[in-house]
Amino acid sequence: MYARSPIVGSPSRLYDLLLEASTKMPIADNYQGSYLTFKSVNGLVFAIDLLVAGFSTVWLDQAYWQRAIASRPETSVKAYLFGGIAWYGIPFSFATIMGLGCAALSSSASFPTYPNPLSAEQNGAGLSSPATAIALLGKGGAGLMLLLLFMAVTSSTSAELIAVSSLLTFDIYKTYMRPKATSNELVRISHLGIVIYALALATFCAILNAVNVNLTWLLTVLGVIVGGASVPNGLILLWPRMSTLATILAPWTGLCFGMIAWFVTTSKRSGAITVLTTGDAINAVAGNIASWAGGALVAVMVTYIAPHKFSTDDPIFVARVNKINGIPGTPFNEKETTPTKDRDIESAIDPSTGMEKPPVPSPTDSNTLDGNQPSVAKPAKTVPTGNHVVDFLEAAHIEPMDPVLVKRGTRLAVGFNALFLCVALLLVPFTLFGTEYIFSRSFFTGWCVVSFMWCWVSMIICVIWPVWESRKALYVITSGILRDVTRKGNTG
Repeated sequence: MYARSPIVGSPSRLYDLLLEASTKMPIADNYQGSYLTFKSVNGLVFAIDLLVAGFSTVWLDQAYWQRAIASRPETSVKAYLFGGIAWYGIPFSFATIMGLGCAALSSSASFPTYPNPLSAEQNGAGLSSPATAIALLGKGGAGLMLLLLFMAVTSSTSAELIAVSSLLTFDIYKTYMRPKATSNELVRISHLGIVIYALALATFCAILNAVNVNLTWLLTVLGVIVGGASVPNGLILLWPRMSTLATILAPWTGLCFGMIAWFVTTSKRSGAITVLTTGDAINAVAGNIASWAGGALVAVMVTYIAPHKFSTDDPIFVARVNKINGIPGTPFNEKETTPTKDRDIESAIDPSTGMEKPPVPSPTDSNTLDGNQPSVAKPAKTVPTGNHVVDFLEAAHIEPMDPVLVKRGTRLAVGFNALFLCVALLLVPFTLFGTEYIFSRSFFTGWCVVSFMWCWVSMIICVIWPVWESRKALYVITSGILRDVTRKGNTG
């Protein structure tokens, strides 16, 4: 785009093409119809919709929780911060090249729909990026975009399949249906859960496609559906006073508030409730804000009105809570932790499969574990947390996080997020929005250069850095493979 393209070739040429596009097909709600300004009313509204949807999905997505639990506590904070830096290259670098590039290249003879720009339906379906890639690289660009989308979709879908399968297996089946399910049963249920969720997901996507619901519509209204549960879910971890009733009631109340605000606003502004009108950014923002704020307000209000929290004097439960909160507890002795019908202590987890594995029987244990015995192991002399991954880490003798590192990680996370909020979400966008600034040629060139550099930083974080950090392990593995190959060759 910026260097070797015969159509563009430089940020300065891209700037000229965007000026031309602003004249030929101006954006109605942008300042002076320009593509080179932050003063966009619809852009601001859509940003609010995306902020609510993104904030909520991160708090509620089981895949994020599993990654956080599986990470080493000493490195998880930095890992998430660097992951956020790498991810920002998508809306920053990718959107600059593919989004603005689509508008700039629409007058080129190589553009797929030349001489017409993409229709609103095509833009809503997310075809601006493939159109830009085709205009720049022809069929090769289309192939690269297909490969990129395939890798992104399969990666995210795989994470969600595993997350949902884990919920179905351990949080539903083993907790409520078969507390003493065998390890083989759990493996079968896990596989069945993946199949069930894959079929449900494919069916749901086919239904959305059949009724002409595109990706833009889904992103616009996602916060209405999930926004009510995000703040209550966060308060469970961050606010000790969060009550049991508030935890249960707030998400559903927030959903009801959001749906009512969404449909009423759509009916009054657009006159009818259809797929097109409900996907309007202004109609949806009412539902997004009502859902998100409603869930938060109800959580706080109900907590003060009905502050009761579930509590019990059961020493096992108390010890588990203390262990999860990092409070030293009294370890169980052998007599207290003998498995009973009311106490199902989890066995360790096989790291290679993520599933439970039968415990190794002790010499004095007369029971044999052939895969058909209940998956209940003799407990270790540490307090079980009730969380399978945490219990496995405890059984593997991994020490808990140092309190000094906890404070250091907390300060780092809070400081980085405060800085990002102030600069990337408030200072830069709203300064450019309020001043009605239209990018000059030099400012736009600097913007392109920084976005290009950010893209390379993202690549280094995601590709080069992991290889460098794992260089010792890779050396050991490679050396072992070469030794095996050499021995086989000598034997032959």
